Amino acid sequence: MKPLYIATIAALALPLPAYASGVIDNVNGIALDPSGKVVRFGALLIDDDGKVEKLLPGRYQEPKYERPKKPKKGQPWPEPPKGLAFKLDAGGKTLIPGLIDAHGHVMGYGLSLITLDLSETRSLAEAQAKIRAYAQANAGRKWIIGTGWNQEQWGLGRFPTAAELDAAVGDIPVWLERIDGHAGWANSAAIRAAGITPATKAPMGGRIEMAGGKPAGVFVDKAMDLIQKVTPPPAPKDRDIALEKAQRALLAVGITGIADMGTSIEDWQAFRRSADRGALRVRIMSYAYGIDNMVLIAGPEPTPWLYDDHLRMGGVKLLLDGALGSRGAWLRADYADAPGQRGLPMIPDTQLRNFMSRAAMDNFQVAVHAIGDAANHELLNAIEELNDTYKGDRRWRVEHAQIVSPSDLTRFGSLGAIASMQPVHEASDWRMATARLGEARLNGAYAWKTMLDNKVPLAFGSDVPVESPNPFAGIAVAMSREDGKGEPVGGWRPDQRVSFEAALDGFTRQAAYASFADKKFGSLVPGQRADFLLIDRDISTARPADIRQTQVLETWIGGKRVYVKGQ
Repeated sequence: MKPLYIATIAALALPLPAYASGVIDNVNGIALDPSGKVVRFGALLIDDDGKVEKLLPGRYQEPKYERPKKPKKGQPWPEPPKGLAFKLDAGGKTLIPGLIDAHGHVMGYGLSLITLDLSETRSLAEAQAKIRAYAQANAGRKWIIGTGWNQEQWGLGRFPTAAELDAAVGDIPVWLERIDGHAGWANSAAIRAAGITPATKAPMGGRIEMAGGKPAGVFVDKAMDLIQKVTPPPAPKDRDIALEKAQRALLAVGITGIADMGTSIEDWQAFRRSADRGALRVRIMSYAYGIDNMVLIAGPEPTPWLYDDHLRMGGVKLLLDGALGSRGAWLRADYADAPGQRGLPMIPDTQLRNFMSRAAMDNFQVAVHAIGDAANHELLNAIEELNDTYKGDRRWRVEHAQIVSPSDLTRFGSLGAIASMQPVHEASDWRMATARLGEARLNGAYAWKTMLDNKVPLAFGSDVPVESPNPFAGIAVAMSREDGKGEPVGGWRPDQRVSFEAALDGFTRQAAYASFADKKFGSLVPGQRADFLLIDRDISTARPADIRQTQVLETWIGGKRVYVKGQ
């Protein structure tokens, strides 16, 4: 790792008031200045509005109060200024800005915490046993709903089948989404309930896996709609419970803000109910799931920031292709391990431009899921065309940008596109990506360093619940390109590693910038919301493997403590 550039504390300085609302004193402070350089400080002053007043280079010194001169006759004696509302001696602990997940699925994460979760299973047999046990523990349910299966993690070498799911539960419908949300696994009862037959055709952008001339049990991308149209949706009370569980889990790993990629009207209503109760702590930057939800939720223009900058609907999320795991990512050449397949473009080129234009004309930000090199190429072409019409600061977002042709990597910066990427995907996918594409086609894969070298804003996230939301694992992977087991030693395609400074920037300042929130929070710059963490180690000097083990001791949002480890 390159030595840290320590910017002068004066870069963040404002005139020091005689008194402030609160101070977090005696910290090993690490923040980022407006240019993204690391700043060290010893105390954090917070004003009455829960914003950063000033970062102090050393310990806080109580200002001396001088008694004012005698007032004029008939005037009241001046009151002394109020002292600090609170003062916390942090005992030298490390303080960093609150971390922001630039791409996650808040309600999807919450629902995964209250339904069947297969993400920890390591074999088909283990998954079957867990499904069977869940059904027995939840007798009387009309459907079994769950998430998290991954045939790659099981070492299966193929998709699971309806018959294998029937062996676990056959008497009621079962529907289980793949870990990436781009495929679903149904048992025979669910297939019958949806009225699917051997003659059923997959919709555009979808694929029905077949065996022996009939549906085999797995439905990819748009074909998932065939089952999901008959699955029971979560009740509002279930969504409220799920949101609260998601918030607690996010706060525990230091996430103070998250871009929710694919908000439905039901999700938005749950966010509003939570905020109305004063229970929304995590800041949510919401992107509607498609144009219809965008209009239904926000109407003619993005919403303002609501609830003291805790919630805003500012953009729309579009899906251009699928994922590598389900071979739905749209590629320019055949999959190396599935000749004849190139993935699934979900939106025709003209319709893509129409959707993007429809959002942009009303000043909504556009975020488009693009994983394969064909999808990224098509999206960049669309952005290039729309730039001629829609001037100004658009901040077009490319979500994932996992497999990009080398010739397209240089286009992101020149087109004003943001690369919204998830480091943990590389750690999970490097073996699969090699199998899916072959070594020769990986020169633009998960290319974080090249993005930075081309002056592309690089926002980092997790894609939770596809991956763990823990941002410290993401920082570690960004710096090392190694997974949790330290593999491959030295990192996969190590030329794409980034520095600690860049990794932290991706989870703070750049993640805020990617959602037009950079004037509100993300850097601990004076005037921004005082969102910060107290953690158990100095991550600026730790090895990536040690950063991964970081524990969050306290999480503060808007100058208020909202999480304490162990409480």
